[in-house]
Amino acid sequence: MMRLCAAVVLSLFSSLISVQISAQELWSVGFHELDFLDPLDSQPMHAYAFYPSTDAEQVTRVQGYRIEATENAKIAMGRFPLLMLSHGNTGTPLAQHDLATSLARQGFVVVAVFHPGDNYLDHSRLGSLSNLYGRPLQISEAISAALLDPMLSPYISARRVGVIGYSAGGETALILAGAQPDLKRLRKYCAERPQDRDACKTQGELLADRDDLHAQADPRVGALMLMAPLGLMFGRNTLADVHVPVLMYSGDGDELLAVDKNAEALARKLPDVSDFKLLAGAGHFVFMAPCDDEQRATAPVLCTDAIGVDREDIHRNLSAEAVRFFGSALGSPLSTAGMQTAAHQE
Repeated sequence: MMRLCAAVVLSLFSSLISVQISAQELWSVGFHELDFLDPLDSQPMHAYAFYPSTDAEQVTRVQGYRIEATENAKIAMGRFPLLMLSHGNTGTPLAQHDLATSLARQGFVVVAVFHPGDNYLDHSRLGSLSNLYGRPLQISEAISAALLDPMLSPYISARRVGVIGYSAGGETALILAGAQPDLKRLRKYCAERPQDRDACKTQGELLADRDDLHAQADPRVGALMLMAPLGLMFGRNTLADVHVPVLMYSGDGDELLAVDKNAEALARKLPDVSDFKLLAGAGHFVFMAPCDDEQRATAPVLCTDAIGVDREDIHRNLSAEAVRFFGSALGSPLSTAGMQTAAHQE
């Protein structure tokens, strides 16, 4: 009898593994546009949600990027962790489209948010308090929108939420996890390094356009991945309430953000840095997806890396590490999705 029970358990376990493996092999990527209101002024804002799909995959051109995903494709069965992607100043989250699609193939829903007032088309909030404190509120609103979206909500695990932040998006992610910006630190930095034209365009003073906003954490956030993060305004005390695991990347050739005052300082001061990877020779833009020929011709500064830096290899490793990190921090999407699929097939 014991042998029979063991055989049944082993058979069930093997069938779950086979469901997981087949799901992983079949998962392509779909994407779906989310529309919701900016919490700062109730004007429309949007995001793209990338998710695991069982439909045939296509390459779709979105805002100049060739993305390996199919719009409104059928979503795969399962309950998937939710990851939010926050872009850098005057940027776009589609610059990390390959990371988003790689994670979606492995069982994550990745919501790439366009920050109103601070994106490649609209710079109206750049350098203001409304941008510093508003960006995290926008990510929180996007989390709520995804959890309420009729297409996505049945497949998202609401208790497993992470944030990916690139450049200024790293600052946004840290605030969401409990960090408190100290404006005096920025003034002091700019007094010491006035040659930093990117961080100190206004001599360390942010436009005080909103006195009703403050740093607001989101308790739903359970893990952070930071790439070339902006961290000038955070000291050890102002990071003390960040109690989620953090995976961090930076390049030691970053030409925009001083590594010693940003990523390296954060690695020393954060309570729980799971891993910090400093990439030799890599610049600030290495974390953007590898460029195609058209992008190289039109935006060579964003696409050209130092000699010896292999952006494609970096992104392969970065994507694999992101899957491992978020799977460990939030729970494996494959085991959950596999069991969910198996249950629906009974």
